[in-house]
Amino acid sequence: MSKILVLAEKPSVGREIARVLGAKTGGNGYLEGQKYVVTWGLGHLVTLADPEKYDKKYERWNMEDLPMLPEKHKLVVIKETQGQFKTVQNLMKRPDISELVIATDAGREGELVARWIMIKAGWKKPAKRLWISSQTDRAIKEGFNDLKPASAYDPLFRAAQARSEADWLVGLNVTRALTCKFNAQLSAGRVQTPTLALIVAREDEIRKFVPVPYYGVKLTLDGFNATWKDSKGGARIFEKEKAEAIAGKAAGKTGVLTSVVKTKKMTPPPAAYDLTELQRDANKKYAYSAKETLSIMQSLYEKHKLLTYPRTDSRYIPDDVVPTLPERLRSVMVDEYKGLAQKVLSKKPLQTKYIVNNAKVSDHHAIIPTEEQPELWRLTGPERNIYDLVVRRFLAVLMPPFEYEEVKLTLTVEKETFTARGKAVKNQGWKEAYNRSFDFEEETDDEDEEQFLPDLRQGDRMQIKSVKLTTGSTAPPKRYTEATLLSAMEHPGSKVSDKAQGRILEQTGGLGTPATRADIIEKLFSTFYIERRGKELVPTEKGKQLITIVPPDLKSAELTAVWEDRLAKIAKNDEKDAPFIREMEQYASRLVTEVKNSTASYVHHNQTREKCPDCGKNLLKVKGKRGEMLVCPDRECGYRRSLTQTTNARCPNCHKKMELRGEGDNQMFACVCGYREKLSAFKERRAKAGASKSDVRKYMAEQNKKSDAASNPMAAQLAKWLENNE
Repeated sequence: MSKILVLAEKPSVGREIARVLGAKTGGNGYLEGQKYVVTWGLGHLVTLADPEKYDKKYERWNMEDLPMLPEKHKLVVIKETQGQFKTVQNLMKRPDISELVIATDAGREGELVARWIMIKAGWKKPAKRLWISSQTDRAIKEGFNDLKPASAYDPLFRAAQARSEADWLVGLNVTRALTCKFNAQLSAGRVQTPTLALIVAREDEIRKFVPVPYYGVKLTLDGFNATWKDSKGGARIFEKEKAEAIAGKAAGKTGVLTSVVKTKKMTPPPAAYDLTELQRDANKKYAYSAKETLSIMQSLYEKHKLLTYPRTDSRYIPDDVVPTLPERLRSVMVDEYKGLAQKVLSKKPLQTKYIVNNAKVSDHHAIIPTEEQPELWRLTGPERNIYDLVVRRFLAVLMPPFEYEEVKLTLTVEKETFTARGKAVKNQGWKEAYNRSFDFEEETDDEDEEQFLPDLRQGDRMQIKSVKLTTGSTAPPKRYTEATLLSAMEHPGSKVSDKAQGRILEQTGGLGTPATRADIIEKLFSTFYIERRGKELVPTEKGKQLITIVPPDLKSAELTAVWEDRLAKIAKNDEKDAPFIREMEQYASRLVTEVKNSTASYVHHNQTREKCPDCGKNLLKVKGKRGEMLVCPDRECGYRRSLTQTTNARCPNCHKKMELRGEGDNQMFACVCGYREKLSAFKERRAKAGASKSDVRKYMAEQNKKSDAASNPMAAQLAKWLENNE
């Protein structure tokens, strides 16, 4: 009897699909049943070959060997996961396997994962595609009842492969060129570098900014305050004498209410979440990084099955999802959401005008709850927080608008105009889904404070009780946080001089994709181009210098606009991938030539007096995401040593996170408040508090793991080069 092979992207997803399909017999890297054999990747099992696989000369990084332009890109099995690849390959070669179902993530990258495995393993038999947006039992069953021919997704695969090959051509060639030219551990890429350029440009604006003092005039009247405004509605006065003169004119006088305007207004609910918007809110409310939020979402999608597919760029659902909304609402009738969900469900018909838009749904719809009933006690704290954000947004978007009456008063005093505004809520609407802990208000330049206004009428005369001269100064633009950087990456059109390319950037989703933006930001940390100061992202001297020495168009978002437009056409089968790759080869060659001919210089700003024990050069002190370390500037050496690690251990005095400093028996925890504690004493204290020795060992192992992950200061290719040349 012939069987169907199902290829999932990860073990957790594969096991769930196997359970639904009744494949219960365990094998090494797969599960088998009467009809189906389910196996999985570990993410990518196959990738593009490193340069040295094409020619041994590329094992050493030499400028004269650039550019590297393979006639045909090779695929190789990833060394760390070759065991699982062998399992998948053997299953594909089994004579009783007659058909394959691609069940990797339903998106561009998921398609690439499966197709490369199939190509490398030599799959030649029929294949179909499972395309689902949630991992519930129902979604899996319905998906298997509606499988599509794999060939329908060939254009998507070609676009994914073209993107990967283009990144290889540009990223590896420019990274090697920069590293050879300036003898420093440098890397660049078509999304990474423009993103860094945004952060550097903002820092430059802040550095050059010169604050300008300004003044304002505030009146206190019976029951409210009023603010001076000029003819254009501005409240700032840049000449102190003028401000003092206005204040003097109003002091002790009587004003006349020349205008009392009451306007009924409404604010519709915010759209449902896509990944980028969720990452923004999670960063604002919980200070989670974009990568942390994506990881939590993956768990809620794959493990708990409570939320739909996370890597989406859509904030709407199509018409065919509407019939499932009642069951999704019933699934969230738990805990604090119960009353609200019942209230939403009781409205017939459901209010869906703010969530349904077929034209704005791409491969996947917005992130919403599944029909799975949650057991909230099973969720970790971060999982609970992200689930809370999604459920509240889901309920909010199905609720009526927030309605209020806005009152604006205009007071004239000695021919000067003063205004005041207030708001009276008429219907909480969707805001009932939120408490006051989450701020949805956008920052404005309006100097009027919102206040409760008494019932007044036009023509009323008001006695001025007091006059106050206020002072302030213009502020520089704010540094990016991960939340605001995600916004800038999603909407970089304003940074592009060419309006047509700016529109393309907006249409294609900006810099990167929802699935890749988190990794791009993490890479900027791991390559020591940016560092974190509280929530703010600050470029390092290394990051600033890189932006001055890379070819100009590589740091512009316009490059991504062109790429993404072409890739979108390839995905829709409106364009072939071969011409695009040829153009990328020409582009990579031009960039290498620009770097070769560059007259710029690179200076190690963070050099210490401590010598590298391997090669004798002065070590560089760098600040990674998890702490400080010393690294050798020589790309042929690669020595590095951790100095401090940022840990989760809390200071017993001030409860802030402590750093772990030193090595071996001399390791010590240190806090900014001045508290110091040896590691041995920390372990003893933890044990007395009820933690076992194994708990402490596990904790320390986890900290070391985090430190090791953050210690890699280079892109993957440079790390491999160092490994081959030590």
